Amino acid sequence: MEENALKKFTTAKFISFAIGFFGLQFAWQMRIILSGPVTEELGASPFLFGLIWLAGPFTGMVVQPLIGALSDKTRTPFGRRRPYLLGGALLSAIALWAFPNSANITNWLSSIMHINFAPWAALLFAAIMIWILDACVNIAQGPYRALVPDVVPQEQHSIANSYISLAIGLGSVVAAGAAPFLKWAFGYQMPINAQFIMAALAFSLGMLWTCIAIKEKNTATIETEETEKFDFIKSLKDFFALSPEVGKICWMQFFTWIGTMCMMIYFTQYAVHTVFGVPDLSKITEVAKEAFDSAVLAGTNFSSVCFAIFNLVCFLVAIPIGILSVKYGNKKIHIISMLSMVLAFVGMAFSTNPKLIAILMGLSGIGWASICALPFAMLSQYIKPGTEGSVMGIFNIFIAGPQVFVCTLVSWFINKCIITTNEGYTNYHWEYSFLIGAVCLVAASIIASRVREKSEI
Repeated sequence: MEENALKKFTTAKFISFAIGFFGLQFAWQMRIILSGPVTEELGASPFLFGLIWLAGPFTGMVVQPLIGALSDKTRTPFGRRRPYLLGGALLSAIALWAFPNSANITNWLSSIMHINFAPWAALLFAAIMIWILDACVNIAQGPYRALVPDVVPQEQHSIANSYISLAIGLGSVVAAGAAPFLKWAFGYQMPINAQFIMAALAFSLGMLWTCIAIKEKNTATIETEETEKFDFIKSLKDFFALSPEVGKICWMQFFTWIGTMCMMIYFTQYAVHTVFGVPDLSKITEVAKEAFDSAVLAGTNFSSVCFAIFNLVCFLVAIPIGILSVKYGNKKIHIISMLSMVLAFVGMAFSTNPKLIAILMGLSGIGWASICALPFAMLSQYIKPGTEGSVMGIFNIFIAGPQVFVCTLVSWFINKCIITTNEGYTNYHWEYSFLIGAVCLVAASIIASRVREKSEI
């Protein structure tokens, strides 16, 4: 009866609902594009870079299930989800400012404490900031996804998730395209630390807007019999007891996110080192690095442009994908979208032509729009009222868990695939990550074809 009482969302309300995710994705996109150049400048090898990226999956596997369950039981005058949305955004803003300033902060601490820190102290500080940032993003993201079944009628879940997908695309386009646009239009190269400050403002202000615009019911006075402590094992059993199809959806997500993160994590390094031919900067002197400054800048800007194209396509097709999924079913549209990403990954693995790579990144944006929306719509059919946060938190394990594989085994594999340039420098086969990603996306598509949605049962 409570679900039936939910009022249908208008377009304006969907937009207000999605603005917070726009800010979240703005911050996340900045972390994706620029964490590689920042940490490599501080001395991170490909394998160390992968280990630093473990922040995302580990915090996702631990934080989201815990916070999701806590948000289910939270009772405040402001609702049960909004305190986590706003708190995660504000803490993330601090980490976003500190991360690119890691060297300056450690030098300042060294001077006031009169201690000579080890050369790797700045890299360690940067890694800690990444872990804090990722933990706080997960604090906000889990309850945000759980807010969909909380406030949106069941028949609008696919559209609501498509608006989130639209916000992900638009937030990423603006984040990725801002610096290259300023360089192209005004000849101004925005510093990396300024880009992170921009992300901090977008995340905190966007989430504040959504928290003000989207009203939850006052849960402070709602009585509940569910006072027991969070039991992860019991929650996990209950999760898989929802339906046999839930397990298939989870395995689909597992392979989907191995494939997706093979591109997300390594694309900037691929652009800088494979497309623009910059050697491994962690193994050369400071003087030698200066000779590659312009190439690093060009590669980083190219990566930003490609991510902007990738997410622009996501933005453009997000709502059409939601509409098509209502007409033809989530499963069919999702499989077609993922296979388009497979074709793009295979093409990028065998090309260093910037124009072709940019086109292929746009093609892969179709798959990304679907990945950001339809698996959640498929799962939401089986969620029991009152367990939304727990379910979305546990589901996130099958998004975060695969990233451990990408951050460890894939980074280790790339670290072993060494190239020696004609000048005697070291480089790596970053493009191999796309082949691994393509294979995993094919596996995800096969599993998706075996999922039966409620309309088919």
